[in-house]
Amino acid sequence: MDSNTLNSPIQPLPRSFYVRSTLTVAKELLGKYFIRIHGNQLLVGRIVEVEAYRMDDPASHSYRGRTRRNDVMFWEGGHLYVYFTYGMHYCANVVTNNEGCGEAVLIRAVEPILGINHMVENRFPRNRILSEATLYNVTNGPAKFCQAFGITITENGYDLTNSPITICQPWSVHPFSIGSSTRIGIKQGKEKKWRFFIKKNRWLSQ
Repeated sequence: MDSNTLNSPIQPLPRSFYVRSTLTVAKELLGKYFIRIHGNQLLVGRIVEVEAYRMDDPASHSYRGRTRRNDVMFWEGGHLYVYFTYGMHYCANVVTNNEGCGEAVLIRAVEPILGINHMVENRFPRNRILSEATLYNVTNGPAKFCQAFGITITENGYDLTNSPITICQPWSVHPFSIGSSTRIGIKQGKEKKWRFFIKKNRWLSQ
């Protein structure tokens, strides 16, 4: 998992993948590869856990309307919406549905595929030893994922169909089962089972 070369060309998912029902896109993002060219490093992670947020959802940033902070969430599907939270963490979301809908899917966790050593350096700059404990703690949460991939507010608004950050079909397909549950860390909309994940994956969020 520490190689930085691809055996297949990167072919970003088309806009049409994102401009659909948010719940459909959320489930179909599972298993896809999130790719970032970071400096001279190629980082690839398999998406294993997501949460969906719609405009009619009281837990969504868009619920009370469009603001400067959530503006990208109202763009056409296929853009990256990044926000800062708790005064210390970034979270990355995939904008979905049509322009003006204000819907997105939070990426909660990914499984490292390529560039794991660089991810470890981003996450643990003072301790770069890749132990088993470190490996499963690199990208198993939304803030951890952003830190590992070097995603900050600078990447807010990136076009996932044409930028150094993209999502593509996996070049190595493994069957998996999808689980669902209520979302994590919210105060409203707790009854909605809009967290989707690959069952038994070791990188699910902690």
